[in-house]
Amino acid sequence: MKDIFLLVGAVASDPKGVTLWESFREHFREHGVILDFALFSTYERQVDALLRGHIDIAWNSALSHVRVKRATDGRSRTLAMREIDRDFHSKILVRREAGIRSLDGLQDKVLAVGSGDNAHSRLLPLHFLRQAGVDVGRIQLLGFDHDLGKHGDTAGAELSALAALHDGRAQAAAIGDAVWHAEHSQSRIDPHRVDVLWTTPAYDNAVFDAMPSISEAHAEAFQRCLVSMIWKNPKHRRIFEALGHKQWLAGRDDRYSALDAAVSAELVAG
Repeated sequence: MKDIFLLVGAVASDPKGVTLWESFREHFREHGVILDFALFSTYERQVDALLRGHIDIAWNSALSHVRVKRATDGRSRTLAMREIDRDFHSKILVRREAGIRSLDGLQDKVLAVGSGDNAHSRLLPLHFLRQAGVDVGRIQLLGFDHDLGKHGDTAGAELSALAALHDGRAQAAAIGDAVWHAEHSQSRIDPHRVDVLWTTPAYDNAVFDAMPSISEAHAEAFQRCLVSMIWKNPKHRRIFEALGHKQWLAGRDDRYSALDAAVSAELVAG
């Protein structure tokens, strides 16, 4: 059987990235696939590398996935994702003392949000608010543009938004599921001062993308190697634990329309 070679791109958002991908290489090699990886400083560079054919597969943020779909007229291949990246949500938190009881109550208030390229702490919450009939133009945004190019992979901007909510610089804040669960589980969100005003509709997050030109054999080999990983295997579990999940699933395309619409709105506004 002819060897299958794959070069996968990922954005280096964590210092442990090299160790993680070396573990991926070992696992893929055990299944007859020779995998190498390229780490990028930003998703913009990674998307460019994928579109130019410099890498075979890219582990993309939701925003990068939408950009790749747009650049390929919807023909790119959506290969795989973690189970935690399905049915993601954002939350709008409010200071109890601000007296905000409805989404309309956010108007004329300060809403702390993440970076301009953060789908779950900025682009999608604002999009869903517009869909709900809120005049977003009347909301004063307090943005935190930490780690631009990482698309919200690092939690710094959302943690800054939470800090602004707690110390009173903002009356509301938008954060994604991951930061909400992490901070809430560690009791770092004060339940006496902060309420959840709203949870957005569901959407999907990060996903592995490939160009339309990828061969079926290469796409199948990549998917097969991922889904063969099981939580009960200690070697696999190290990878799962590093990435905060327990299962790989096939990729799907039907939960990114809201973000695509949000991107269109941003382009029009720009």
